[in-house]
Amino acid sequence: MDNEDEASLFAQEVAGIKKLEKSEVYLAKKGPLVDYNERQKAAMIAVEADKNHLSHDYVEKVDPNDVLQFKRSGVQDGVFKRLRQGKYGIEARLDLHNHTVAQSREQVYQFVNDCMRNDIRVAILVHGKGDREPDPENQAMLKSHINKWLRDLDPVMAFHSAQRHHGGLGAVYLLFKKTEKVRLEDWEKHQKR
Repeated sequence: MDNEDEASLFAQEVAGIKKLEKSEVYLAKKGPLVDYNERQKAAMIAVEADKNHLSHDYVEKVDPNDVLQFKRSGVQDGVFKRLRQGKYGIEARLDLHNHTVAQSREQVYQFVNDCMRNDIRVAILVHGKGDREPDPENQAMLKSHINKWLRDLDPVMAFHSAQRHHGGLGAVYLLFKKTEKVRLEDWEKHQKR
């Protein structure tokens, strides 16, 4: 079909169309008044969600029976050993059973922020081993993401798979950075000696 055929076909299609008489349109609000407080709360939640930098893209796969462990430089070997052995009191717990990877991403990010806000030093995160998935390619997906996410969160100083009585290979102990408040309290305690 050449350009002349297209132009005549177009002219036939638009032949019965009439020009609008009005040149302006009034768009009035319909429905109830907008609650700006609710909109502001929703916007704040959206801003907080945008701060979540945890990736849900490709992660290096781990096996359901792999031990997860990580220690930032500066964490003393003795501290890491006590964490690994489950000898610190657990102050907070997050259980991700029956959560999707996307839900878990939000939960982990929020949990770490809540722990820091409440001066939590040691917590446990239960993720499951992921060995019940029939497809071997999809086994331990959440565990693999947890392994990556915890490394990407600055407040997490160290983590290690838990002892059997705390969930074993389906859970990790977390050691968080000391907040300034806790640092000051520790300093004051040591000054009184």
